Amino acid sequence: MPEHPEIARARLVVDLFDGADRMTLHVEPAGGASVDAERVVATIREVTKLRGEFRHRAAGDLPNDGKVIDDVRKYD
Repeated sequence: MPEHPEIARARLVVDLFDGADRMTLHVEPAGGASVDAERVVATIREVTKLRGEFRHRAAGDLPNDGKVIDDVRKYD
């Protein structure tokens, strides 16, 4: 059984913020479900042993391109 069945689609975005890596999970809820952000953040930390952030997205906001991790860090 999935850990968070209330999540329809998710994308983990890794970027740079103030010179440090930042990991944010963008989540679309399943069929009008409510997503407990604190629970999702706790799961991120438990699974990855890293701190992560949560962003709620409306249904259809995330592209349907098969990508689940998006590394958008730019190094100058």
